[in-house]
Amino acid sequence: MSRAAQFTCVAIGGRGLLISGKSGSGKSSLALALMDRGAVLVGDDGIMLATEQGRLMAAPHPNIAGKLEVRNLGLLDFPVSPAVPVALAIALDPEAPRFVEKPGTVVIEGISLPQIRLWPEGPVLALKAELALERFGVN
Repeated sequence: MSRAAQFTCVAIGGRGLLISGKSGSGKSSLALALMDRGAVLVGDDGIMLATEQGRLMAAPHPNIAGKLEVRNLGLLDFPVSPAVPVALAIALDPEAPRFVEKPGTVVIEGISLPQIRLWPEGPVLALKAELALERFGVN
């Protein structure tokens, strides 16, 4: 069964990158920067989560599919991805450690996922998120 959740999610190469953080931490801005680099929006501040064959799946919420809040511009329409398996959770956290050797874990809907905490500032946040997906994301 699917349930709505307050995450932002983009699809990169058919894998979901789930983004969490406090309100105003930059979830939507990170999604926009990743979309500029080729990612496709799954959902912004509201996605549908379900478990399928031991994987966490993220899908667009039907009420806000394709909508992304772009600060100072409002809600804008973007192409939307179909459901994707979540490969990595990113937590935007100003207390993120400087170095990590392995990801942490987070359990969502009973599924354990690798999680990387990223400092939410800086010009290369999207690149860091892509590198984290490449290095630590599950296939």
